[in-house]
Amino acid sequence: MGNNPSRFKGEKRPVEKVYWKDAVEFCQKLSALTGETYRLPSEAEWEYACRAGTTTPFYFGETITSDLVNSNGRKTTEVGQFPPNAFGLYDMHGNVREWCADTYHDSYQGAPTDGSVWEKGGKNRVRRGGSWSLSADICRTASRYWNVPDDRNGFVGFRVVWVA
Repeated sequence: MGNNPSRFKGEKRPVEKVYWKDAVEFCQKLSALTGETYRLPSEAEWEYACRAGTTTPFYFGETITSDLVNSNGRKTTEVGQFPPNAFGLYDMHGNVREWCADTYHDSYQGAPTDGSVWEKGGKNRVRRGGSWSLSADICRTASRYWNVPDDRNGFVGFRVVWVA
């Protein structure tokens, strides 16, 4: 569906170096192509999907090791090289950070309580998950950061949500 901006290209590698608006546009094009609805996850949806019913710092427990995620590496890895969580999702901790639909806020005060996208206030966008280029502690489920939507960071990609 267009140009792959990734530094590390490969059929099974995640796409990185993606602007937020390009991730949104991809979802819109995929929706038009399939007749289904796709979008970026809300921050709450992303965390729910990552946790997969757990309450620990990582979906696999308390401690992170290099055989469980791609962090502090030299490049992305093919999707599926590390164990999935209980929902069957791969690379929620590591490989690339992922854009969420929400605008970034310093706290959750005033956030929607139903898991929907928090669109009010601010222009920066939330990104979640760890990355091949970041330290392991940043891969925690609760780790969050922001970027300006027009930043094409080398370790940020996205994951789509299918709306049933």
